[in-house]
Amino acid sequence: MALPKFQTDDQASSALQSTWAAALDPLLQNPATKGSVLSSVPLTTGANVVNHKLGRKLQGWSIVRQRSAGTVYDTQDTNPRPELSLALVASANMLVDLYVF
Repeated sequence: MALPKFQTDDQASSALQSTWAAALDPLLQNPATKGSVLSSVPLTTGANVVNHKLGRKLQGWSIVRQRSAGTVYDTQDTNPRPELSLALVASANMLVDLYVF
């Protein structure tokens, strides 16, 4: 997605559109800006499969809130359904909020 530019004979408006596009297009094209937060995801000790609900292959994730001690890592390289799910391994039972993109 790119910022649309509107035809105009006004040079100032045209220059302003170009300036805005140069600043905003990289942000609009960044996959990390096309994500969503999954709230209160329960993880159990060991392997977990989380439906990421993106409708496309997951590109990344991060924990934005973790309510107890423990570590989490992914096994996406061996996940047979990356377009549907995020494969996580947790060291303890925990409740997390995830940002997926």
